[in-house]
Amino acid sequence: MSEFRICPDSGFYFHRSAESLMKVNAVAGVVALLVAGVLALGVVLTRWQEVHLLSPEDFYLALTAHGINALIFWIIFFEMAVLHFAASTLLRARLATPAWAWTGFLLMLVGAIMNNVAVFQGNSSVMMTSYVPMQAEPHFYLGLILFAVGALIQVFVFFGTLVVAQQEKTYEGSVPLVTFGAITAAIIAVFTIASGAIILIPTFLWSIGYISHIDAEMYRIVWWGLGHSSQQINVAAHVSIWYLLAGVLFGARPMSEKVSRTAFLLYIFFLQLACAHHILVDPGVGTEWKIFNTSYAMYLAVLASMIHGLTVPGAMEVALRKKGYSNGMFEWLRKAPWGNPVFSGMFISLVTFGFIGGITGVVMGTEQINLIIHNTIYVPAHFHATVVTGTTLTFMALTYLLIPVLFRREMILPKMARLQPYVFGGGMTVLILFMLGAGTLGVSRRHWDMDFTGAALPFEYPGMAYTLMAIGAIGGVLAIVGGAMFLLVTVGSLLVGKKLDSSAGLLQSFIGKPLARDSYTTATPETLPMAPRLTVEEHGSAGFEAPGTFVLAMLLLVTFVVYYFINWKYLASVWPLG
Repeated sequence: MSEFRICPDSGFYFHRSAESLMKVNAVAGVVALLVAGVLALGVVLTRWQEVHLLSPEDFYLALTAHGINALIFWIIFFEMAVLHFAASTLLRARLATPAWAWTGFLLMLVGAIMNNVAVFQGNSSVMMTSYVPMQAEPHFYLGLILFAVGALIQVFVFFGTLVVAQQEKTYEGSVPLVTFGAITAAIIAVFTIASGAIILIPTFLWSIGYISHIDAEMYRIVWWGLGHSSQQINVAAHVSIWYLLAGVLFGARPMSEKVSRTAFLLYIFFLQLACAHHILVDPGVGTEWKIFNTSYAMYLAVLASMIHGLTVPGAMEVALRKKGYSNGMFEWLRKAPWGNPVFSGMFISLVTFGFIGGITGVVMGTEQINLIIHNTIYVPAHFHATVVTGTTLTFMALTYLLIPVLFRREMILPKMARLQPYVFGGGMTVLILFMLGAGTLGVSRRHWDMDFTGAALPFEYPGMAYTLMAIGAIGGVLAIVGGAMFLLVTVGSLLVGKKLDSSAGLLQSFIGKPLARDSYTTATPETLPMAPRLTVEEHGSAGFEAPGTFVLAMLLLVTFVVYYFINWKYLASVWPLG
């Protein structure tokens, strides 16, 4: 018989098995984040040429482990927790096939450990992309395959839970928008993991000698179906969390659910095609496909993000204006709870993702101007704006909400928690902006030595490039401090935070052991009612209900146009005609 717990603070329903899976996935993700953060310090202090901390061997090892732990393990573990939350908790449904869900988690855990062991043994410093003909140890690829299979199993458990909820009629009407966004992420995940299987399984066989040759061009094309699409899972997931947090904090509802759902569908149809900006200079990809991708598909994907970027703050503005913060254009924003890390983390994430990640993504996705920044440090600057200040900061904000709600622990060090999103977001923004500048000057990504010491063909960057990299590194160190603050607050809360449930011990926090039996009930949860229609959606005047958001959207548009023009101008200067 199914057992549920009702959180007395939030009113959320937690199915006993789903709750344990959420905890272990989130904790495993945080461990990966810790590993990634420690290694990030070595990477940042090595790219700062005046410090140049690590040897070449250690640098490429650190960069490989940092990339995989930060971009794959931390985020996908956490996303599994989000999927179980979106299906089981939000729909008040029991988890489908808990045994399979645990099997999936354990496979992911074994895969992550195996891959890290391979990297730290020192013979698999092939970067996250592991481009052939570089070859890693077999357990490097096998670890990734096991991790992917485990993730796929958990994704199908998520779909199974949706079926359970639909068959047992645990909700009225359509699934909530947050769950709809999670479905989007899960669908993209299936495409992503399939791409990974197509390329990683033969690469593993190549590493153990059963296949003699892997075509480098084909590897790159198929791998980016995994590599970039995995970031699109992140986008769909963190946008869904934006809607969730806006609803929890302010009771905000999207101005038009139809528009927001359509935007999520655009992600499925077009966003994963954005992987093309990594292979725009590859000769094996046809010109027609590149033009279609960068001239049409990309804009539909960008349109989807612009819709969410408008409707999330718009929904908050409408909700706060109804609470009385209606003076002027921005009283609702000035008097928002900036001391609450759940809100500040989410809003900083939203702004940096839109203004930096979104705009630079369009620049990178435009075939012509892509040429001036391709394979420079501009590329990691862009994806740090999307994956770090976008996804990671959103996940951090959600964690602050979940510590008392899911883990039943009171958060420690509240002052540090209030400060943390600003330290992390501010430091990361400095790092990103100055890396963008250095990339525009041609500084290469992944390279250990800006001086090209001992190179047969020497090259000298302008002095400004060194200055930009140094300032960016200072921002990176600040961001790492912000990451350490997050880990101190969250892990410390699980260790010594005041118990909000007497049975919330260490085993309940870290290995997913359920709370005491009397914390749960076998009573069937009340059916989730369908939300009433919004008046603003009926008459179609949502835009005028949120004038402050409209101004912010126009600011984003002007920023984009100016920056876009500057890049075309820069292209004209470095590639003169006539």
